[in-house]
Amino acid sequence: MGAAMETTLDRTNLRVTPEMMLAIDAARLRRAGSVSRNTWIVEAIAEKLTRDEGNGETPVGKTANA
Repeated sequence: MGAAMETTLDRTNLRVTPEMMLAIDAARLRRAGSVSRNTWIVEAIAEKLTRDEGNGETPVGKTANA
């Protein structure tokens, strides 16, 4: 077996309303398979950054640590 690739991730605290957390959970439960909150939120951020690319912002690749 090869050596595991080590990925460094930054951590942050996220403050959202209970209603927003419920909406996030409802959205991720509608997806096929099991998607963690972290993965769902990282994907949502990546989608927003991609949309904003036309505004001169640099998109970021989707990397989630589920």
